[in-house]
Amino acid sequence: MRLVHRSGASEGGSGADGDTETTDGTDRDPTVLASDVDVARSTLQQARGLMFRRSVPDGYALVFPFEEVDTRWLHMLFVPFAIDALWLVDGEVTERTRLAPFVGLGRGRADTVVELPAGAADGVAVGDEVRVVD
Repeated sequence: MRLVHRSGASEGGSGADGDTETTDGTDRDPTVLASDVDVARSTLQQARGLMFRRSVPDGYALVFPFEEVDTRWLHMLFVPFAIDALWLVDGEVTERTRLAPFVGLGRGRADTVVELPAGAADGVAVGDEVRVVD
């Protein structure tokens, strides 16, 4: 699995091949944010998140899928490194923030939350599209 990003996804339509087309008719190729993706599906996996890990490698993402859109909180208790966090609704970024080690706290409305190494989401903005693909 990979985590891919398309900037400004709301500016254009989606082509038949799944690529996003800009308003000027040009295609935007997706950028791979992570090629090593874990999905936290169980309550235990979601509660643990990245806690107690010493680090995460570049190219890694932890994805938290939820059944419905709601306010989702992230904390950095027992996480000794900074991360980038993305909150998504139907693949569209609704919130993006960098969380500090141990004391970071973030929230946003989402049906999916993504945790990445700090700096991995520097090119991602609210309104962009982020999706997990096989």
